[in-house]
Parts: sequence; C-alpha cells; structure tokens
Amino acid sequence: MGTTQLETVPEPKYWHLKTVLSDALDSEFEVGEILPNERELAARFGVARATLRQALEQLELEGRLQRRRGVGTTVAPPRMGVDVGGEQQSWPGSTADGWQPVGCEEAAPPAAIARLLGARPGEPVHTVRRSRITHGQTVAAELLYVPGGSVPGLTAIGDRGAPHARAVLRELRRLELEGQERAVELGSARADDAKQLDRLPGAPVLVVTTRYVSGGRTVAVAVATYRADTCRLTFGETGSVQITHHEESRRAS
Repeated sequence: MGTTQLETVPEPKYWHLKTVLSDALDSEFEVGEILPNERELAARFGVARATLRQALEQLELEGRLQRRRGVGTTVAPPRMGVDVGGEQQSWPGSTADGWQPVGCEEAAPPAAIARLLGARPGEPVHTVRRSRITHGQTVAAELLYVPGGSVPGLTAIGDRGAPHARAVLRELRRLELEGQERAVELGSARADDAKQLDRLPGAPVLVVTTRYVSGGRTVAVAVATYRADTCRLTFGETGSVQITHHEESRRAS
C-alpha cells in the first residue's frame, strides 16, 4: 500500500513539545507544584513562546495542568476514578448511586433520544436533571429522559425542583428493570452542562448514554456528561480497569 497524504504530514512542534513536557511533569514535578514561567520554559526547550503556549493549552485540556489566576500554572492531581458500571441492575436514584437530583421539567428531548424512547417528534417527556459530586466537586451532569408512559402515576409537572425529580425517580423504580445498555464517547460541553461543571462551553467531556429496558422496551434514557479533565471512568464492581496520567497508576486485572 502506498504512502497516504496523512503519513507525509510532520508532527506539529507543539505536539512533540507536549509529549516532552508530559514526561517532565511525571519525572521532575510534584502535584500542585508551580511551573517556571513561559520565558524560562521556552528557553529550556528551545522553542518559541507561541509553540510553548499551544503545548501548555493542550496539557491543560487533558487535565495535566491547572492555570490559576494569581498563582500560575500548576501540576494537576491525577484524575479521580468515577465508577459508571458497578450497579448494572439498578434504576437511577437507587441507594448510593452517587447522583443528586437538581430539578425536573417537561420538555421535548433531542431527536436521537426521542428515537430511542419511541416518542413522537416534539412530544414532551419528563426530563430530570441530576449532578454527581465527588470529593466536593461537581464532576458530572446528567439529563434523564422518562416518557409519561413509563411513570403513569405522574400526570404533570408541578414544581420544577428536586422534590419532583425524586418523584419521577421513585415512580420509575416501580418498574421491573430488565437490563441496561451503555455507550461512552468523547464530546464537547454544551452551555448548560459547562455552567454546571464550571467549564467553558466546548470543553472536552466524556458522554455516557445509558438506555434502561423494562417490559421489552426502552423506558428511560440517561445522558451523563463527565469532566474529561478531572475524571477517569471505571467499569465493573471492582473498577478493575483504570487509566490515569501516570504509568505507575495504570493497572488491569
């Protein structure tokens, strides 16, 4: 097979520098340590400050660095592990699922979610908003879409706060859960999620979509958005597969 056009494109300077800097963070710096200023770093690695800034911005996006006003650029702590697959046979809102209800409203879901639910285009469903807090930090925001037919005991939304969100979750748990299907993909933070997660719109996030099945049909769909800079997702009751920044923290059973 001949050489493709992509194979002839050289690696950008900033990307190579990002790799070099990443190795330096692992071997020379401690978590929370302040990096030298841009002028010193550019001189050390023999690059232009514009190239250095690109590499630093990429490392910040990947969660390796944190920029704090009045402090400087510091080495970020490793991503915290968040289990997303430990309870395969439980409904949202079950005991110790790690989520807190924020509010609820009736609204038409996105077209892709409506198709999964078998709902008509524009048909409103119960939309529960929840947040997940770990170590005092909001690490994920979730929208749970529940058609009215899945919770017939609820005919309308009264208040839009956490009490009604809990009522929807309580009614949903009356059904017999037959199974779940999950999909994980990389995405960009929407404005609402970015605000809740204290990120800029468009920041990289991990999106976990879960389909809940009962009576042979999809009765609810959850779309959870996790901060990609601070989270690593683990699957299974023991969290046996974990991937972090540092090689010594990688393990697989």
